[in-house]
Parts: sequence; C-alpha cells; structure tokens
Amino acid sequence: MAARLLWASRAAKYLTVSTIPRGFASVVKDLKYADTHEWVKVDGTSAAVGITDHAQDHLGDVVYVELPEVGANVTQGKNFGAVESVKATSDINSPVSGEVVEVNTELNSSPGLVNASPYGDGWIIKVKMSDAGELNSLMDSEQYTKFCEEEDAKH
Repeated sequence: MAARLLWASRAAKYLTVSTIPRGFASVVKDLKYADTHEWVKVDGTSAAVGITDHAQDHLGDVVYVELPEVGANVTQGKNFGAVESVKATSDINSPVSGEVVEVNTELNSSPGLVNASPYGDGWIIKVKMSDAGELNSLMDSEQYTKFCEEEDAKH
C-alpha cells in the first residue's frame, strides 16, 4: 500500500488526468510534443522529458534506457540517449536545449517504467532550459494526435 501511495505521489507531479484517447495510445494535454515522439512538461525554467505513449507502444517492451550524465548539455532535436526494446533500439532526441539537471535512475533497474507510465514514472531526464522560445516549435496535444494518426495511416 505504501509503495502504491509513493508511486501515486510521484506520478501526480508529471501526470495530467486529462488525456485524449487515441487507439491504444494516449496523448496528455498540457504537454508539448516533438515529431520524434518525445514529450516535454514545463515547470518554470525546467522541463521533464520522456517518450510518448505512442512511441513506447511501437517499441514494445523496453529492456534498457541509455541515460546522459547530470550536467550534460542537450540540444533541441539532437540525440541524448536511446531506448532499447525487444523489437528495436531507438534514439531519444531532446525537445528542448539546456543542461541536464536530473536523470531518472529508476530506469536503470526498471526500464519497463517507460512502458507502464510513459508520462509519469517513465520520465527520462529533467532539463534546465536555455531557450524557452524553443517550445513554440513543438506540437500541442491536438497537433500531436493528428501527426500520429497521419503517420500511422502511412504505415
């Protein structure tokens, strides 16, 4: 019971209950999305980053997450790590530029959190943003939903 309460309190920091159902995947309102299927949740000048439900669904069971070091600099649209699943390995690109101030070390022992809670406990890094204006180039939830539908229709 205590573990569930701890999980719920951690998840509440990152998870918004208003979602847009989309097939088997969901898109969370109030997040920004990159066309490479990463999300960003802004909190002041810092931002949590993870991969979307759509991305984890296509990857399958995640078995390993390559994390950057705290203090590393990330650049919008550039690779900072990778997610390895039973199906494939996929690069993770940063939706914003800045300094990595925290990494989700829970993913070292529990990489499946990316599948189980992509918008909550499955977050990957937190970044102190160097240019909040970059957020304007990202998609909102409705734009991302449409993007995924169009992408899926092509395949």
